[in-house]
Amino acid sequence: MKTVLFFIGVCILAACGSDKYAGIPEKYHLLLDQALVKAGENRTELEKALQEAPKEQKEGVAFLVAYMPERDLKELTAGFLLENTAYAYKAREQYPWAKTIPDSLFLNDVLPYVSLNEKRENWRKDFYERFGKYVANCRTIFEAIDSVNRNIRDEVMVDYNTKREKPDQAPFESMRQGMASCTGLSILLTDAFRAVGIPSRVAGTPSWHDERGNHNWTEVWADGKWYFTEYYFPGQLDNAWFFADAGKAVKDDTDKAIYSSSFKPTDIYFPLVWDENIRYVSATNTTDNYTDLYKSHLAGISSDGNHVPLRVMVFKDKKHDKESGDRVATNMDVFKGKLQMGGGRSAGPTQDMNDVLTFMLEKDQTYIVNYVDGKNELKSVEVKLGEHPKDLKLYME
Repeated sequence: MKTVLFFIGVCILAACGSDKYAGIPEKYHLLLDQALVKAGENRTELEKALQEAPKEQKEGVAFLVAYMPERDLKELTAGFLLENTAYAYKAREQYPWAKTIPDSLFLNDVLPYVSLNEKRENWRKDFYERFGKYVANCRTIFEAIDSVNRNIRDEVMVDYNTKREKPDQAPFESMRQGMASCTGLSILLTDAFRAVGIPSRVAGTPSWHDERGNHNWTEVWADGKWYFTEYYFPGQLDNAWFFADAGKAVKDDTDKAIYSSSFKPTDIYFPLVWDENIRYVSATNTTDNYTDLYKSHLAGISSDGNHVPLRVMVFKDKKHDKESGDRVATNMDVFKGKLQMGGGRSAGPTQDMNDVLTFMLEKDQTYIVNYVDGKNELKSVEVKLGEHPKDLKLYME
């Protein structure tokens, strides 16, 4: 009799265990067990989300719960998770490009409610409605990317401004202020893409190769590969002012490599320069994507006959512009009209005289070079390029 009762008890427990995650692939079960323990008092909210999710959305909710940071396990509500997931699947069903996205990309780069460590905001429904009108008539994912990119600034009315409250702003924080850092703009654009079923993630570097500071931008996936773009670069993929700098990134240098964010945990983290203690934002090292692409770019423009090098050196003054020790390292940017063509830092006094900041630019065009002089004032110099390479000397005084 005891044996029979024991057998019945085991069966009941097994049945309860299977019902607990009914409709959820088995690969998530152990991860969910571990996540629910970490959730503490918030466990009931997560269990509610897992149980109430429609059958076709259960894996999505399970993916989020299984891989979300511990801070979210303890705070996010069932309502938050269910609405985010519902609108992500709604976009996948509605748009032709979203229907063909591999499940792994949908789960990791469309479904997530967050990119980095920003405040967790329920932006999904709002952005689905805001940006849906721009992609309604798009036939391809490239048309959809272009449409979102071209309209986002006027839709959300947010501009780059160093007076923003903090660097890692969530979408509604940036929209309330009308301003954001490069990181805030990247988060905005990433969320806009995700809202209409386009895989997207935030990418960036803690420091450029010449230590001019950090930068973050957005990547989008289309037809089998990742492309980079920016908030202010509508209609352009794999072409932004930072391309040359990204092409010189250093893969094995933690500070000078390029990282792409990932919701699903990886073996490395995304370095956040505003809080270096945070380790829960996962990433992949994608430096090779940029350095390889830039090498191909240089090979192409070197052979097309339409580009020439502009070599820029900065000196203390016109009396001292002959020796290596006379040179000054300073930041500069190159524009053609309103479009930024590149940026960099001039070689300083300890660098080889052959180490010259060089921009490959189109022939027969006029450019503006901006730099900060010895008085910490912005100077602008107009440069007209012809058919031949040009050397430009700038002065701090």
